Amino acid sequence: MPDISRRGLLGAGLGAVAAAGLAGCGASGGGDAGQTGLPGLGRGPGKPAKSQARLIGDGSTADTGRQPNQPDKPVRLEPGQTPPQFVIFSWDGAGEVGNGLFPRFLDLARDHGAGMTFFLSGLYVLPESKRSLYRPPNNPVGASDIGYLSDAHVKETLKYTRQAWLDGHEIGTHFNGHFCGGSGSVANWTPAQWNSEIDQAVSFVTEWRTNTGWGEEDPLPFDYHRELVGGRTPCLLGQDNLLAAVEERGWRYDASSPGGRQKWPEKRHGVWDLPLQGIPFPGHSFEVLSMDYNILANQSKNSTKGMTSRYPGWRTQATASYMAGFKRAYETNRAPFYIGNHFEEWNGGIYMDAVEEALKGMAGKPDVRLVSFRQFVDWLDAQDPRVLDRLRSLEVGQAPPGGWNAFFKAA
Repeated sequence: MPDISRRGLLGAGLGAVAAAGLAGCGASGGGDAGQTGLPGLGRGPGKPAKSQARLIGDGSTADTGRQPNQPDKPVRLEPGQTPPQFVIFSWDGAGEVGNGLFPRFLDLARDHGAGMTFFLSGLYVLPESKRSLYRPPNNPVGASDIGYLSDAHVKETLKYTRQAWLDGHEIGTHFNGHFCGGSGSVANWTPAQWNSEIDQAVSFVTEWRTNTGWGEEDPLPFDYHRELVGGRTPCLLGQDNLLAAVEERGWRYDASSPGGRQKWPEKRHGVWDLPLQGIPFPGHSFEVLSMDYNILANQSKNSTKGMTSRYPGWRTQATASYMAGFKRAYETNRAPFYIGNHFEEWNGGIYMDAVEEALKGMAGKPDVRLVSFRQFVDWLDAQDPRVLDRLRSLEVGQAPPGGWNAFFKAA
C-alpha cells in the first residue's frame, strides 16, 4: 500500500493510491482590480447563432467566434493599487457520469459570476468500442487507469463541455489514460511521449464525431487547437518533461506542479507554473494540498466506506481548510489561490459540498475574481514585469509592509 502521509502528499502530489474508487481523477470509469467575478456570467448561458459557426474537420468542433461571457480586457495595475484576489477552481477529468456534478457546478458558477477551468480527459469522449485507437506511451494499446465512459455518459460529457465553454469557462486537458504507477507511469514519459499523448487527446476531442458515428449531436463550439493552452498531469507527475514538450507548442501555463506555496507565480520553460498549494489544515500542524483528493487522503486514508458518522466533521474541516487558504492570501500578499477538484462523490460527496460552500464564501467580496487559469494568465501577461517581480518578493502570509501604496513606491 502506498504511503499517503502528509509528507508524501505535499512532496509528490496525489501518489498512486490503489484503493477501489480512489485511483482515478475526474469521473470514475464505469477588468478592474475591484471587479468581482466575470461580468455577464449571471445572465445565463450564451449560444452563438448557427450561422456564425464554421465547422472544423469532421464537424466535431466548430469556430463560433469570440467566446461568450468573458471579462473585460485586462489592464495593468496602477501605482499603489491593491492587486485583485484571484481564485481558480479547476476540475480534473471533467466527465459527467450521471451523478449530476458537472451541471451542478456550472449552475453554481453562473449564480456567482465565476469562471472555472475544466481539464477534459480525452478518453471521456472516446467510446470504449474504439479503445484500440488509444496508444498510451509505455502501456498496452487501449489501456486506461480511469476506464472508459458509457456511450450515454460520453454524450453527457459532450453536452456539458459545450455548455461550459458557452458559459465562459476554459477547456484544458487532463490528458488520457491517467497512469500513475509502474513502468508506464507518466512520471517516466519523455517529451516525445508527452507530445504523443497530447496529440491523441486533441484528436479524441476533435474527432469524436468520426469515432462515435453520432451525426445528430452538436459540435463543440470552439477550435480546440486554439482553446488548449494548459493542463494538469495525472497525479501531478512528470511536469519537467511535459514542460519541455509544451513550451514548443506555445502553451501558456501548466497546473501540474505539486506542493506549491501561496506566492505569486513565475514561469518555467517560458510557461506559467501554477501549482496546487499547501494550505492550512484545521486541527493539524501541517498543511494539506489544495485539492479535494488530498484532503480526503488525510482524513480517511485508503478508505471511503464505513465512516459516515465522521462525514459532517470532515465536511466542515474541508470547507474551513479552503477558506483558511483563501483568507491567508486575501488578507496578506494577495497570491492567487488554486483549488483542484474531481466530479466524485467520495465520502458521501462531502468534498463537493465543501467546494460549493467555499466558493459561496469567497464570491462577492471586494477585489475577488473567480476566474479560469486562462483568464488569470491573460491578466499576468498584461502586467508590468517589474510589478510581478515585486509581488513575488512577498512570502506566504506576508502583507505588504506599510500597505500596498508604500510597498510599490519602495520598489
